[in-house]
Amino acid sequence: MPVFESKLDKKSEAFAKNRDDQLEKIAHLRMLEARAEAASEKRRPRFEERGQLTPRDRLAQLLDPGMPYLPLYNMASYCVDDPDRDTSIPGGSVLAGIGYVSGVRSMICVADSGINAGAATEMGFRKNLEAMQLALANKLPFIHLVESAGANLMQYKVELWAHGGGVFCSLGRLSAAGIPTMTVLHGPSTAGGAFIPRMSGYNVGG
Repeated sequence: MPVFESKLDKKSEAFAKNRDDQLEKIAHLRMLEARAEAASEKRRPRFEERGQLTPRDRLAQLLDPGMPYLPLYNMASYCVDDPDRDTSIPGGSVLAGIGYVSGVRSMICVADSGINAGAATEMGFRKNLEAMQLALANKLPFIHLVESAGANLMQYKVELWAHGGGVFCSLGRLSAAGIPTMTVLHGPSTAGGAFIPRMSGYNVGG
């Protein structure tokens, strides 16, 4: 393979401007990600009263220490459910990413029950669906940490049910492909949230 020689001039004004612009965008992205975490953290006292871990603490304890973790779709639902850029909470009330569990690279989804009791939204279902499709394409075990109030019936949309059905279909496809599917129950999982453990190959809790 021939060596690729970069002609990038790190001392040029154009490089400095592009770097500053990119760092500004990254800082804005991190601020939006922190907004979602802060919204969930408001419920920490309630979790502690019930003797529960918060969704992010659950994820942290599941992952192998010191191993890489790649968050996915952090901007899902931004300016969708709430069109106001200053108040919209990204993430779709779901944490998703690729990380290592007991040395095995896995796809992990976590219901963020610190936001609206983990009630599913259209974009949250789509985020789960995309994560499952990646797991299928790359043969990654799929682990789901669930505590959910089910679908938010106050925001009824046909698309909500369509994407919800897609999630259940994807669980079946993962199982048919011989890819392990696991659900860990951390609390109540009603309505659509009840189908996920029921259709998973392995369950912990409940």
